[in-house]
Amino acid sequence: MTSPSTEMPPRLFDRALLRDRQTRAVKYGAASFLLDRVAEDMAERQQAVLREFSDGIDLGTSGDQVRDALRVSIRQLRAVVLPVSDTEPLALAPSSVDLVVSALALQFVNDLPGVLAQIRRALKPDGLFLAATIGGETLTELRQSFVAAEAEVEGGVSPRVAPFADLRDLGALLQRAGFALPVTDVDRIVVRYDNAFALMQDLRRMGATNILNERRRTPSRRATFLKMAQVYAERFSDPDGRIRATFDVVWLSGWAPHDSQQKPLKPGSAKMSLADAVNKARKDTT
Repeated sequence: MTSPSTEMPPRLFDRALLRDRQTRAVKYGAASFLLDRVAEDMAERQQAVLREFSDGIDLGTSGDQVRDALRVSIRQLRAVVLPVSDTEPLALAPSSVDLVVSALALQFVNDLPGVLAQIRRALKPDGLFLAATIGGETLTELRQSFVAAEAEVEGGVSPRVAPFADLRDLGALLQRAGFALPVTDVDRIVVRYDNAFALMQDLRRMGATNILNERRRTPSRRATFLKMAQVYAERFSDPDGRIRATFDVVWLSGWAPHDSQQKPLKPGSAKMSLADAVNKARKDTT
């Protein structure tokens, strides 16, 4: 199993600010449509696994939706928070649980390889990790609109939308952390809004506004926001005038290794070579 790196990863995110904004979002009425959908999908994915789980962890999920959705199929599912400090380990004992789930939380982790390695270590042999994280082309429309607006109005560009990992990178991280049978797939969700300001209001109610450490520390000009909304409407609106916002939910799953699991064939153990298979296929079609 791969151990967490001793080198400090780049601190992309201000996790203390994330906690404050998530608390504020709950106080003023959280927008939970993405989490509601993910919780429903996670229940379906978990129930499709033909085995019982007795002791599980819900890691970092903001809200009770996942635990409510999985309660009927898992004997015990406890909430564990992700630490604010990058140097603080997860509150998980080695080989202590047979299931770890996480919904829409890992995209704001600074040391994702280290966290995945700790999750792998916390699982009992043949334990399952199942998570949904934001990735891919999420909010690409908002990112492009802000870039165009700032370049025109302010003569420069500041980071506003977090960089999200893609499917291939996340799959490689699962392998690096030592998971067996790693699988990744993506669910693209397109949400429509009246305008860009309605989208930004939802992001505030998700606690998902800009927490990049390299974010602008001074207020943006009103003209920049107005230009951003104009660009957004010009480039990413439907015929009815409503705009589109993309959310890519990347699903990750992997198992703690166990002797009972399917193993890849050893090199040279195949009964038919690739060349023989190709020749056979040609003969079968002639």
